[in-house]
Amino acid sequence: MTSQRLPEGRYGSRARGQARPGVRWLLTGITVVVLLGLSVLGYANLGSTPIEGKQTAFTIDDDSSVRITLEVRRDDPRRPAACVVRARAESGDEVGRKEVMIQPADDTIRQETVLRTSARATIGEVYGCTYNVPEYLSTWTRPTG
Repeated sequence: MTSQRLPEGRYGSRARGQARPGVRWLLTGITVVVLLGLSVLGYANLGSTPIEGKQTAFTIDDDSSVRITLEVRRDDPRRPAACVVRARAESGDEVGRKEVMIQPADDTIRQETVLRTSARATIGEVYGCTYNVPEYLSTWTRPTG
């Protein structure tokens, strides 16, 4: 049996050299920073929400109003918040919507509101909550225009 030898100058050496320690540490550091950044980004997007509102009860008062009881949990209960509540008809169409001011409190707060509707509602629910309170909710002035 004959073994075929490749010309050294044309294809390089078969023996692989070890990476220098400085390059290895640099690549390890870059990998750690990228993984840490991805972890922070994932937590920010998939972690718990800073404010959460949910409907705990609703009552259809009549053909033009629904009473909604909502519960709001905040990561900072001392901050005011605003929640949007809405009513929907049997068809799923939205028949009423309103923003509700949630005052600062010590803990989870429960609040009741009456929502006027354009048609008979079959459900009243919390659409969402935010710390960005519109100016007309936080002052006594009524909106114009």
